[in-house]
Amino acid sequence: MSSMRNAVQRRNHKERAQPTEREKWGLLEKRKDYKLRAADHKQKKQKLKLLSEKARDRNPDEFSFKMLSSKVDKQGKKVADRGNAVLSPDVVKLLKTQDAGYIRTMLQVVRKEREELEQKLVLEGGEIRAVRDGGNTQQGKHRVFVDDEEEQKNWFGRGGELPGRNAIEDIQPHGSDYEDDNENDSPITRPKASKKELEADKVTKRSRQLLERSRQQAQGRTAYRLEAVKRREKELATAEDELDLQRARMNNTVGGINKHGVKFKVRERKR
Repeated sequence: MSSMRNAVQRRNHKERAQPTEREKWGLLEKRKDYKLRAADHKQKKQKLKLLSEKARDRNPDEFSFKMLSSKVDKQGKKVADRGNAVLSPDVVKLLKTQDAGYIRTMLQVVRKEREELEQKLVLEGGEIRAVRDGGNTQQGKHRVFVDDEEEQKNWFGRGGELPGRNAIEDIQPHGSDYEDDNENDSPITRPKASKKELEADKVTKRSRQLLERSRQQAQGRTAYRLEAVKRREKELATAEDELDLQRARMNNTVGGINKHGVKFKVRERKR
C-alpha cells in the first residue's frame, strides 16, 4: 500500500510570499527563520538570568589583590597588562630619533614631488594653466608685423618654427593705418570657401576643442594631486615638529604639560 501511495504524484505545497502591500517591510519571515530567532532570544534571556543571579549572590565584602593591579580607562573598559617589557629612556630616545629620520626623509620626497607639480602649473592672474611635459613655459605674446595680407597668409600656420612659441597668438599687418585704409576703400570681395575647406575648418575646430578639453582635464588632475601632496607635506611637517618636541621634553630642554594637565617649566640655572 505504501508503494502505491508513493506512486501517486502529490501536490507541491509552496510557502506563501509577502503580500504586495507589505513588500516595503522586506521578506516574509518563514517558520525556520522564526525558530532561529526564538532560539537566539531564549539563549540571551538565559544568559541574562544567570548574570543577574550572579550579581545578586555577590558578596560586597570580597577582596582580591588583582583589584589593585587592574585599571579601567575612561570608557569603563578594563586595561590588562599584556606582558610587554618597559623600554628604557635611552632606547625610547633612539627609536624617536629613527622615526624622526624616516619622517624627514619622506618629507624631502614629498617636497620634491610638490616642486615638480608646481613646475607643471603656471599661475597667470589667479588662473592655473597646465603646461605640457617638456613644453616651453614662456607665457609672453609673440606678435609678428607684416606688410600685406599675402605675407600674413604665408606666416599663418608657421608659428611652430618660431623660437620659444608653439603657435602665433596675434598676427596683424604692419602699420596702424592699415585698417583705416581698408575702411575708406571699398570692401574686398572674398571668394566663398569650398565644401572641402569648410569640412577641413570644422575638423580643425573640433580637434582644437578636444585638445582644450583634454588640457583642462589634465589641469584638474594635476591641481588635485598638488593639493593632496600639500596636505601630505603639512601632515609630515607636523609629525616632525611633534617628534622634535617629544625628544626635547625627554632631554628636559623645554617645558610642557604633564599627564595631570599641569604646566611646568624647565629649571634654569640661577644667575
